[in-house]
Amino acid sequence: MQFRTQIPISKSKNPIEYNSKVLSIGSCFAENMAEKFDYFKFQNETNPFGIIFNPVSIEKLFDRISKQEMFGEKDVFFHNERWHSYEVHSDLSNSDRQELLESLNKAITETHKQIKEATHIIITFGTSWIYRNLEKDEIVANCHKVPQKQFSKELLPSEVIQKSIQNTIASIQSLNPNINFIFTISPVRHIKDGFVENQLSKSHLFAALHGFLKIHNSHFTIDNYFPSYEIMMDELRDYRFYAEDMLHPNQIAIDYIWKLFSESNISEDSFSTMKEVDEIQKSLRHRSFNPESEQHQKFLAKLQQKIEALGKKQPHIKF
Repeated sequence: MQFRTQIPISKSKNPIEYNSKVLSIGSCFAENMAEKFDYFKFQNETNPFGIIFNPVSIEKLFDRISKQEMFGEKDVFFHNERWHSYEVHSDLSNSDRQELLESLNKAITETHKQIKEATHIIITFGTSWIYRNLEKDEIVANCHKVPQKQFSKELLPSEVIQKSIQNTIASIQSLNPNINFIFTISPVRHIKDGFVENQLSKSHLFAALHGFLKIHNSHFTIDNYFPSYEIMMDELRDYRFYAEDMLHPNQIAIDYIWKLFSESNISEDSFSTMKEVDEIQKSLRHRSFNPESEQHQKFLAKLQQKIEALGKKQPHIKF
């Protein structure tokens, strides 16, 4: 008997391997998946400009990266004793303006290089709700706790999102026409917008993304889409799979979604290496009751042998 429905997921025709180079961009769920890539020692870079939720802000960043358009003084502002940019997350904010500009422009240069070298890019869209700065008449990626009266809140129409996705892909492909795309919609619910409003927001993302895939089906197919939202809402439709805030997936849910992602988007040839890495990671986290004992020293020596043997097969893997 089946007590739950399972989401059918097709296997990728261009799966990720240990020699692949992955760039992950988007919402906080992109960070959840990136932590798994990091744990299993894949070559992965994540959110160089911090968490970005809406498609237009992602588009603006990739346009800037593709043109190597550097940030200048006009792109930053001072608020609450720190310098910020409306185009990036608060994690990058800095008390020194010059340091902020240097870190932002370093991220532009490095991400430009990473896109050229990447084999796969994973883009996770979080919301259709955006905030528009009234003074500049520009959509912002983050409000940085600036008073709400300085912004208008809007819901992006699916047509605007679809065009934004198209522009994002064009910017990326201008640097790397052979890169493989994986799209997903974040399973995190933005309840601060309201329950009905969250569903409306996600529906606009679905309509836009699948509309894009259908129009450009000669280059993009449903294989380019990973259903993380659907897995969370359907297969894991129980609050025991949520964190304490009842909005974000908990570790069990993240582990399960990663399992389905790896089965569909990572090459089977990589599974044996993933198992080796997992065993080493667990051994490294082992804490001995008697670190000076002969038994523990033998354990450490054997562990070092495993690390060196794996390093010979995969030189980029470091512990």
